[in-house]
Amino acid sequence: MRTRTREPQTLGSEGTLDRMARILAARNIDPATVAALAEEHEPFSLLDLLSAGMPPRYQGAVADHPTVLAWARDVAEAAVAPSVGARRQVTTGPSLLMAGVVGAGKTYQAYGAVRHLVQSGLGVRWRATTAADLYAELRPRPGTDSERELAAVARCPLLILDDLGAAKASDWTEEITYRLINRRYTHMLPTLITTNLRISDLRAYLGDRVASRLVEMTTRVEFEPVDRRRHRTAA
Repeated sequence: MRTRTREPQTLGSEGTLDRMARILAARNIDPATVAALAEEHEPFSLLDLLSAGMPPRYQGAVADHPTVLAWARDVAEAAVAPSVGARRQVTTGPSLLMAGVVGAGKTYQAYGAVRHLVQSGLGVRWRATTAADLYAELRPRPGTDSERELAAVARCPLLILDDLGAAKASDWTEEITYRLINRRYTHMLPTLITTNLRISDLRAYLGDRVASRLVEMTTRVEFEPVDRRRHRTAA
């Protein structure tokens, strides 16, 4: 029997760097930001790395809503280590649907929940997108593999799906939403969903297939009808 061997690749080899770039991109991390962290704060922590992949406005987000913290505890309890002695990873777990008016703090709480999990010492592979941005990225166009991109978002271990219901509804957006939610429902992948719609109005916007799965897979919480952004500005 002949055994094929692979030449070892140095850290600076082109193939290794390409793979590293793809991994960082999948985790919402700008490689340039990571390089800056390495130069200025070496060694840097997992929380530093997480913050590098977050929008600046939410890099210091702290989850303090009781229902959000309860969700984070449940997800942490479901985390498993891929091997003996390895860091426990977020794999499967419950999902959370946060509803409320614009500016109620839903997105802040979602990013804070991800930071909370990382601070707990867990490995967290995550992505974040607004529903409108997701639809825009998946619109068929030359040079774009929409199916591959949808699959990458759908199978990510932890997903923030922000502003569900803010984009104009159509048969196409309903189908994309169904495929995304159905995949995460079937594989029990934890998902943080925010919406400005009232929970009672979601079925009319999303359709029965999506709404039915959300009812089963999520804990639902209505935020107080207060626009905290305007409140802070007025203060």
